[in-house]
Amino acid sequence: MTTDVLDGPPLDRVTSPVAPEPSAPAPRGDGRPRDWSWLGLVPFAAYVLLFLALPTVLALGSGLFDGEGTLTGENLAALTDPVILATFWNSTWVSVVTAAVGALVGALVCWAMLGLRETGFVRTTVDAASGVLAQFGGVMLAFTLIASIGTTGVVTVALRDWFGIELYADGPWIYSLPGVAIAYIIFQVPLMVITFFPAMSALKPQWAEAHLTLGGTRGGFWLHVGIPVLAPSFLASFLLLFANAFSSYATAAALVSQGSQIVPLQIRTALTSETLLGRENLAGALALGMIVVVAVVMTAYALVQRRAARWQA
Repeated sequence: MTTDVLDGPPLDRVTSPVAPEPSAPAPRGDGRPRDWSWLGLVPFAAYVLLFLALPTVLALGSGLFDGEGTLTGENLAALTDPVILATFWNSTWVSVVTAAVGALVGALVCWAMLGLRETGFVRTTVDAASGVLAQFGGVMLAFTLIASIGTTGVVTVALRDWFGIELYADGPWIYSLPGVAIAYIIFQVPLMVITFFPAMSALKPQWAEAHLTLGGTRGGFWLHVGIPVLAPSFLASFLLLFANAFSSYATAAALVSQGSQIVPLQIRTALTSETLLGRENLAGALALGMIVVVAVVMTAYALVQRRAARWQA
């Protein structure tokens, strides 16, 4: 006996649906396991609170209030003083110059490292030296510069005695903004190597091979592929170097003993000078101005870095 397909399966093959077994109820209340992974963020949160949030609040409080706790705009109005504007300009151009030199030289170092074996002696040495020199600043860096190219430094005396070159014919510039710029470049270059080399090493060799296969040249690859791809990462690293130089204090304070030519040194003068009696909160206003500048730069850095991360992912 045959059964038509449209009439369904034979009676002896019809099966009744089996009801699913009831699943055990999910544990609730005290029986549910707690997630304690957030405790790993406690040390970082404490660091942000103590060294970033609290100083920012103190700068806002001291910049917007007077010594008696009254809200005032006199401190912020002092930011329009020609002397204060000159210090902000000096900090800006020193930061731009040192960031530009550090970014260019560091990018060339990264490009040279691409041809080295990853576990080779030279590449590992450069990586280790960059990590150390990027944090080399303050009194140690100032002492190194003074001992080497100071007015009586080893290099200065050698150039004068052996080659007749007088580094300080126009005065001891090492103790002014040019000396500060040289000191900043020393730690800007290794910082650029640390931040930019991951982006440059992410360039795929297949891109260059495909470009050469289609009749291009190595120079054309960098002009049409490499540089456009690396431009967001390069700009992000430049902004990071600018913020690093703009907010540096220890190296300039150890190198420049007189004068307040940049904003961090002007803050030191506002806190310690006896000629600014009655304007003690000027330091808070200056710090607030620095916070605004660095916040704008780091916001731009985050936006550019987000765009650079699209192709790196």
